[in-house]
Amino acid sequence: MQLDAATVERLVEQITKEVLILLREEAERGENGREGDTCVDCIGQCVSQCQAEVQQVVAAGASRLSSTLGNTDVGPEVAKLIDHTLLKPDATQDQIAQLCYEARKYGFAAVCVNPSYVKLCSQLLQGSPVHVCAVVGFPLGATPPEVKAFEAQQAIEDGATEIDMVINIGALKSKDYALVERDIATVARTCHAGGAILKVIIEAALLTDEEKVIACQLAKAAGADYVKTSTGFGPGGATVHDVALMRRAVGPEMGVKAAGGIRTYEDARAMVAAGATRIGASAGVKILQQAKSG
Repeated sequence: MQLDAATVERLVEQITKEVLILLREEAERGENGREGDTCVDCIGQCVSQCQAEVQQVVAAGASRLSSTLGNTDVGPEVAKLIDHTLLKPDATQDQIAQLCYEARKYGFAAVCVNPSYVKLCSQLLQGSPVHVCAVVGFPLGATPPEVKAFEAQQAIEDGATEIDMVINIGALKSKDYALVERDIATVARTCHAGGAILKVIIEAALLTDEEKVIACQLAKAAGADYVKTSTGFGPGGATVHDVALMRRAVGPEMGVKAAGGIRTYEDARAMVAAGATRIGASAGVKILQQAKSG
């Protein structure tokens, strides 16, 4: 049978992706040995040995935790709460394949990636329960509503079921609230029409308390599902004050995600106590270490 060029290209692309996963799996077998109950690579500091400690964070009220690339052997009950994230601008296809391999193997709740990698993740995770989350207008939020909506629509068509968008921060600080609400509502309509949820990043470190409250109220009015403290690329991350303020602003029904600068177990517990229903942290191993020692 004669195959056309487009079909051959698709086959090569798919085979390449599968090979990336297999190569990572083989490398993991050789590199991630175990000595007794301790992982050689992390000297006893990995998530796989801290399931009970993660459960302490979950018991405190978190509905998801965040993990960085490289954590393996995570138990299924803990893994389903984790957002496996890689948003670095220099992330490679090889690293994304590893991210998806880990998420698929251990049953993470989602992978969170830049839009250009959504299709790859969707293909690599096909047939698994792992969701794909894409960031939109990231990290500045300074693109027009129609551009963000197009970006969200493309990501959803590529397989994303969660969208994290950054608000137009300059418009908010200019008191152009109509534009901010239209910005969010335009993306919210796109997300909900495509069966995806929308999380709105307000980048709290750039706002006054009054602006934070207004941003949350606009997000709620525009139909968003969550408000989120920060991108992780801004001048500051989550604070207990901001989380509590955001919770009061949106009420009990809407989701609040604390992200950025959460480095200790006490930080995580404090965020949950303040009203966060999801926790995002790049220092997951350190948080769990402290939970174990405490």
